[in-house]
Amino acid sequence: MWLTAHLRPGNLFGVTQQADARTANDKEVDSPVSNQNAVETKTDVVLVGAGIMSATLGALLRQLQPDWSISTFERLDAVAAESSDPWNNAGTGHSALCELNYTPENPDGTVDIKKAVNVNEQFQVSRQFWAHAVEQGILTQPKEFINPVAHVSFVHGEANAKYLRARYDALAGNTLFRGMEYIDDPAEFTKRLPLMSKGRDFSDPIALNWSQDGTDVDFGALTKQLVGHIGKTGGMMYFGHEVTNLTQNSDKTWTVKVTNTRTGEKRVVRTRFVFVGAGGGALHLLQKSGIKEAKGFGGFPVSGAFLRCTNPELIAQHSAKVYGKAAVGAPPMSVPHLDTRVIGNKPGLMFGPYAGWSPKFLKQGRVTDLPGSVKPNNILSMLGVGVSELGLVKYLVSELTKSEAGRIVDLREFAPKAQAQDWELITAGQRVQVIRRAKGKGGVLEFGTAVVAAEDGSIAGLLGASPGASTAVPAMLDVLERCFPTEFQGWKGKLREMIPSIGVKLADNEGLFDQVWDWSSKVLELDSAAATGASPVADTAAAV
Repeated sequence: MWLTAHLRPGNLFGVTQQADARTANDKEVDSPVSNQNAVETKTDVVLVGAGIMSATLGALLRQLQPDWSISTFERLDAVAAESSDPWNNAGTGHSALCELNYTPENPDGTVDIKKAVNVNEQFQVSRQFWAHAVEQGILTQPKEFINPVAHVSFVHGEANAKYLRARYDALAGNTLFRGMEYIDDPAEFTKRLPLMSKGRDFSDPIALNWSQDGTDVDFGALTKQLVGHIGKTGGMMYFGHEVTNLTQNSDKTWTVKVTNTRTGEKRVVRTRFVFVGAGGGALHLLQKSGIKEAKGFGGFPVSGAFLRCTNPELIAQHSAKVYGKAAVGAPPMSVPHLDTRVIGNKPGLMFGPYAGWSPKFLKQGRVTDLPGSVKPNNILSMLGVGVSELGLVKYLVSELTKSEAGRIVDLREFAPKAQAQDWELITAGQRVQVIRRAKGKGGVLEFGTAVVAAEDGSIAGLLGASPGASTAVPAMLDVLERCFPTEFQGWKGKLREMIPSIGVKLADNEGLFDQVWDWSSKVLELDSAAATGASPVADTAAAV
């Protein structure tokens, strides 16, 4: 890998990095780009976008390699202003406790839990890093960004109740899902979910999978704290600065062109490593980079909306994140859910999502985003999806034609007495689903996230959506391992301090799970009964 040939601790560019952390962007460097009016600077790491992914990667690097300089460029004027904003997502700490799309039913009636276990394992990694960050003062006041909220799966109808029982049977014995309850008693349903019970006809069977250990996460507040830490430790933050182009130089460094969106001032930044964490905008920049690994990828934008409750009395009657079951043939993004939110230490309630469509790749993007992303190397992939994803097309058409009354009808599946005057429609974040090449199909639509990294490790980016922010830490660890394989070996000890279970499947190690769960619960103030103190450290023989 090219970086190892140049890298010495604190000396990526052959200068003392202690000073560079504060002044990296004040130093002029030679640039292969001819631009007489541009400010030319250098930095070890460029982060594109000030959302949860860039913030997580920057915070990790601050712990692992504090002598590297970091510059973050954000197109908007604030941190976490796109998908990481708390009202632009549902705030679910996705751990597959309640999301039925992670536990598909097999033809024989059993339930496949492999995907659920994998998602839960990833969330445990994020949770441990957040706990470590609190202990180290990187994060403060955990209740500002994470709060305990039960995660609940909800179905009605005899066949669906049978499925939920099979799901419970498959998950309840797994270490990661201990404590899950199966509930089909109307009286218990009414006790736990009063808002959902009012006006409900219980002659239609109901069933719940109830997990008390779920969380609601304000990813906006979390991102702001992480970005604040990067800034306090010498990272350079540029708001209202849009990265417009990327060019790799002969020595494997990158020349990054940046424009100040307020003044029009141009900036040219030379860097060893680029992470494109620009949400829906990542695809365009990865395409501009010219790396072969980005070829064939496309993006399909889907806008989202939620109904937000405006009646405090109703908000007080519901305290859970309740996920239903998507309609037959509908995509995973259509799973309806009624969510308790905790934002700014205040409870809230939202229902959705309702899908819309816009050619923009960001909520504050451009209408040319989609057509501008069509390239000779991905047009077949995108056309293939148009043919193969008729279910998605049908779903979007039905959503686009849905009236206010139709949205309330959907809400009444969860809250039968819901009235339109108690709810307002809000526009959520824009998600861009990944389109990837597939042999014999042209292209397939993927409902998840994908890390795209150059073979030489000099640039990486993240594409896709759910489970997204909840898996930010494992996703960024993947970036670090793929882009810095040599350095990663030296980081293992520190990583094990930060994430005690790293390299260990907690589903197969009940003792370690108990340790990290109790520790993280106490530090994150999620369980007042948690009895442990210091961070546990996995057996040093464990593989990382």
